[in-house]
Amino acid sequence: MTLHLQTALVVLSGVLVVGGLVVLVRALVPATPRLSDALDLLALDSPVPAGGPSESGGGERSRLDRVGAWLHRRSPQPVTEHQLQLLELRGQSIAAFYSEKLVMALVGAALPLLVGSCALLVFGLSLSVPVIGTVLGLVIGWFVPDIALRRGERASRGAASEALFTYFDLVVLERLANRSGTQALQAAASMSSSPLFLRIQAALERARLEQRPPWPELKRLAEQLDMPQLADLADVTSLEESGAALSDTLRARVRELRDAHRSELTIAAQQVSERMSVVMVIPALVFGLIFLVPPLLRLIGP
Repeated sequence: MTLHLQTALVVLSGVLVVGGLVVLVRALVPATPRLSDALDLLALDSPVPAGGPSESGGGERSRLDRVGAWLHRRSPQPVTEHQLQLLELRGQSIAAFYSEKLVMALVGAALPLLVGSCALLVFGLSLSVPVIGTVLGLVIGWFVPDIALRRGERASRGAASEALFTYFDLVVLERLANRSGTQALQAAASMSSSPLFLRIQAALERARLEQRPPWPELKRLAEQLDMPQLADLADVTSLEESGAALSDTLRARVRELRDAHRSELTIAAQQVSERMSVVMVIPALVFGLIFLVPPLLRLIGP
């Protein structure tokens, strides 16, 4: 009976370990959006959420998000300004970020506990092994979202830059439709529900409710997100107050920003190509050593 119980515990532990690994890999791999959802976002007559990135999910937070907000208030590790910028660019709230940290910490603690318990039953190891593994897994799992956020910084900023250039083009089109600068900014921002568009909508709505020009709010948002291109847009559209024509100036500024962005992408691609060339040299060195080692051994030998 004891042998059957141990076998059942080992099988159950293996199933839980494999399931935990599958959940861990699924949490780290970015999800691919469905084509129907992407087309719904592109539809002009689809309603756009009015909230910012902290209100993703229709305004009603789930229980896990409430737990994440509670952890954020009591966590000794505050969110840095850099992490806050990346979260806003991704459209993820702080509560969702901390709930993700909680889930990854629980997964990281459960895997060593199950493996250590299985090894304890089968091999008779010390009880300290699963305890130490559980603590290490808990700590590592807690910091996995921070590492994933830092590693995805380039992708987040690249997506935000592309969204910003699209916003510039939409503002130019609205200006060509004989709308004022403020109307062009508001109409262009309402055409998408991407995180950057939602942040711009919130800034413009705040300026409208305070009955102030939108340029200071856009500059504050540009400083908050570390996107000086948005501040350039605010400077160009603010020229409307002096009676300047905006369409040609906007198109020229958009062309300059796109050229600068294209140059940055070209430099990044060249760096990747250089790293790949270094990797391709290694097999050539290995084959060279394969052909050189036998003659050298023959010369060195008696």
